[in-house]
Amino acid sequence: MSDNKPSTLHGSWWRGLGGWNFYFLIKFGLLWYGYLNFHALSNLVFLAWLLFPLPSRRLHRIRHWVSVPIGFALFWHDTWLPGLDSIMSQGSQLAGFSAAYLLDLLERFINWEMIGAGFVLLVLYMFVAQWIRVTVLVSLMLIWLNVLTIAGPAMNLLPSKAATPEVALNDKVSTAKAPDGLDQSAPPTSANLTAWLNRFYDSERQRVTHFPDALPADSQPFDILVINICSLSWSDMDVAQLRDHPLWKHFDIVLNNYNSATGYSGPAGIRLLRASCGQTSHTNLYKPTDQRCYLFDNLAKLGFKQELMMDHTGVFGNYLKELREDGNLQAPLMSQAGIAPELTSFDGSPVLNDGQVMQRWLDDRTKSSDARSATFYNLIPLHDGTRELGSTRTAEWQPRAKVLFDQLDTFLTNLEKSGRRVMVLVVPEHGAALQGDKMQMSGLRDIPSPSITHVPVGIKFVGMKAPHQGQPLTIDTPTSLLAISEIVSRVVDGQVFNAPNVNMSVLADNLPQSPVVSENDNAVVMMYQGKPWIRLNGGDWVAYPQ
Repeated sequence: MSDNKPSTLHGSWWRGLGGWNFYFLIKFGLLWYGYLNFHALSNLVFLAWLLFPLPSRRLHRIRHWVSVPIGFALFWHDTWLPGLDSIMSQGSQLAGFSAAYLLDLLERFINWEMIGAGFVLLVLYMFVAQWIRVTVLVSLMLIWLNVLTIAGPAMNLLPSKAATPEVALNDKVSTAKAPDGLDQSAPPTSANLTAWLNRFYDSERQRVTHFPDALPADSQPFDILVINICSLSWSDMDVAQLRDHPLWKHFDIVLNNYNSATGYSGPAGIRLLRASCGQTSHTNLYKPTDQRCYLFDNLAKLGFKQELMMDHTGVFGNYLKELREDGNLQAPLMSQAGIAPELTSFDGSPVLNDGQVMQRWLDDRTKSSDARSATFYNLIPLHDGTRELGSTRTAEWQPRAKVLFDQLDTFLTNLEKSGRRVMVLVVPEHGAALQGDKMQMSGLRDIPSPSITHVPVGIKFVGMKAPHQGQPLTIDTPTSLLAISEIVSRVVDGQVFNAPNVNMSVLADNLPQSPVVSENDNAVVMMYQGKPWIRLNGGDWVAYPQ
């Protein structure tokens, strides 16, 4: 009598990973150089799914085909690329991009060096696989990575150079005194970082700029002009070698370590218009807020007529609509009739000549009978994808920036000659991301990295009786939007223009300090213990890779 007990797992049912070995080898290479936000357990589960023994070759083939979309989704999940929620939320804006700009983005996305390295890796894998069971090595490597992640994210235990990016922040940021309750002595675990962020927002909810109920009888009339430039950061100026442009010597005060708190234009505009209150989360930007938060409303109550001007239509991304609905800026848009277009925007709409726009503002103010005005001026000639008239290729950023700086420099000079009293504040929205990093290519701002949100802020008092200083006063402490509102509130009586001497150090003394926290729709970046950390889509915190 024969014993015919069937084997539960026949040896022939076990098959190697085959081409999936190359899939994991590519991931290991990208992880080693810091290009992945690697999810070790998810990849181990996927590996087990691919290796699970199946009795039929047909089932084996079906599994491979089913695994293709799963593998693609997992690979995307392991990258720093925007998630599905972010893509869906930005879908309408992507549809507004011109075909030429989309092609330009695609060309930038393709990294030929990486493709070449991938080809070399493929040839090496095919050669080595003739003698070595690569599946065993890949499996052991994934198990090892999972063991490492028991104590924290795997990438933190790989080359240490991936821990911190080279961010051009002033060294004094890390030594500045933290606001009450925001001590950063706890280890940077994911739980501690989340708890600190929650305390930060709790603390910010208590902060507000106090404007006077009324101006004193001896107040002096003047204008306030807030110039909100899209796509300009210290990092961009360093890349383009424009940090020493004469424009920046015009200012009386320069905030060296100002954080714009976002990488998007709409949120940047709302944050600036709500600058009179502490920093809020991205989600709360689109919810009702305390009336005291609206900077331009506070000025309107003191007799400053609200004005709005732009060098574009404001249609893309519902920018103008967001300013009105969430920034509460209801002033009519200054007429753009007769102003010549200078560039073509990424969506195909015209970008007006900013020199002419600023001159029209000056002409209108000269003719106006309003003693005081507060103007919000948004301009976009530096935005990624902007083209020369008649061209389909993105114009170089450096020449565009030099033209704009020259225009601003000329405008400030003409303003000084006009005899008008004007407080000019240059407050960029965010940077242009001229220099990409391992998380996103140049031009993308889905992740508000420190190099994108660390922007130059210049403040100029035109028409003062007091002589101007030879060099701008530089403020090196970490500041953000609340500092803008605070310094405006200190001069609303206009006495700064009438005083025989003005000490800028006293005027700017003890401005509100703000830790570096920046947020877009699905990404939060903050400085903790002198290093940047990032959280994507509400997940765990990881060190920002270099």
